[in-house]
Amino acid sequence: MLIPKGIYKLNPVDFNGPCKGSTAVRIDGNLKASTDISAEAWISFNYVDWLLVDGSGTVDGQGASVWGKSGQPHSISLVFNFVKNSKISNLNLINSKSVHLKLFKSEKVMISGVKIRAPENSPNTDGICIADSLDIQVQNSNIACGDDCISMLSGNENVEISGVACGPGHGISIGSLGQSLGDSNGLTGLHVRNCSFTGTQNGLRIKTWAPSSSGLVSNLIYEDIHMESADNPIIIDQHYCPSRQCDNQAQSSIQIKNVTFRNVQGDSSTPVAVNIQCSSKVPCSEFKLQDINLSYSGREGVVKSECLNVDGQAYGQQHPPGCF
Repeated sequence: MLIPKGIYKLNPVDFNGPCKGSTAVRIDGNLKASTDISAEAWISFNYVDWLLVDGSGTVDGQGASVWGKSGQPHSISLVFNFVKNSKISNLNLINSKSVHLKLFKSEKVMISGVKIRAPENSPNTDGICIADSLDIQVQNSNIACGDDCISMLSGNENVEISGVACGPGHGISIGSLGQSLGDSNGLTGLHVRNCSFTGTQNGLRIKTWAPSSSGLVSNLIYEDIHMESADNPIIIDQHYCPSRQCDNQAQSSIQIKNVTFRNVQGDSSTPVAVNIQCSSKVPCSEFKLQDINLSYSGREGVVKSECLNVDGQAYGQQHPPGCF
């Protein structure tokens, strides 16, 4: 399927498999969403194997029409449900009503060369959201949005992120996990490398609720990372509560273990460049900090690290000094 150059208005549409053989969709035109969409997804691909979506066009969610309004769901621009052995490349996604691109229950999918743009103050406009998926790669992409550049929810396994430039946005995040008590929450096998963060609210972030259901987040590697004026370059928050109306004594039941931060360089716009706050109920374990060099870009104060309920080791350069 080819969408040629031009400007086209498109109402919500589902492309449902299964399909025989490979399927290619090329978007060279400018697709514009209706401003009165109330559907959960604008464009979705479901139960398709060997799918290629690429092109030089733009997927414009026209999110300004709903940002700040409540009472109805805000559509995700591009959704891939139960998609396998597929590739999404070179698209421009702008101004989604909520998340720009989401993978759910998908396997062996590569996202490469995409550009995502939304204003810094646009609400809940995550760049890429990945949930319950296996063997996912995100490569060589540029994401600027009003929420997480990449968010990873529970159920993911073996996710590789490389060559991503993030900013503005809320960083590359795991979570939030554990908000719904009784659900199983976990993630294993994440490798983030050669990525940059410019003017972001966070850099490398893990967030879990307290109290929470049980779960395990493990086998994470972050390496060769550059920060430029990131508010929280390295942050783990196991008492995530954006409303601030939570039980301060509650503890998360999600354990975080076997996590490595290696060669993280640059500067922090706040004095606490490394902030690892774990649960006393299931403390963080097997943490490694290696060659961390983060300075404070503010006029006054000394850069520092703060840790709670974490067991780990530090190697090589440690600026700020490690807190294990």
